[in-house]
Amino acid sequence: MNPPGDNVLLFDGVCNLCVGSIRFIIRHDRRALFKFASIQSEAGQKLYQAHGLDPNNLHTMLLITKTQAYFKSDAALEVARQFGGFWKLLLIFKLIPRSVRDWVYSTIARNRYRWFGRRDTCLVPEPAIRERFLE
Repeated sequence: MNPPGDNVLLFDGVCNLCVGSIRFIIRHDRRALFKFASIQSEAGQKLYQAHGLDPNNLHTMLLITKTQAYFKSDAALEVARQFGGFWKLLLIFKLIPRSVRDWVYSTIARNRYRWFGRRDTCLVPEPAIRERFLE
């Protein structure tokens, strides 16, 4: 299943850390490179499953591009790479083995609700950015 647009970022729509990250990306994505979907949405669930992930076990954000899907720390670093400019400096973290980066990512993901809280409902995008969301 190919998502519309070049880059679709799937995220946990009830996680405060995840929603904050999406708001950060939207604020800094001046070229509107990314579209978004919460994994809890119908489109998000279909895309998550199409990439071999269980939408009932949210353990990673997923970035889908025209050529590849990125998971965990690779997804975050690919967002930085596509932003360009000084954001590319974050690619220095690619020198750290993926297993170590993903261990840190997974530790944060496992504890995200306890450390950052969760919402009762998924993020509802404001009208100004609604077109950037699949649903």
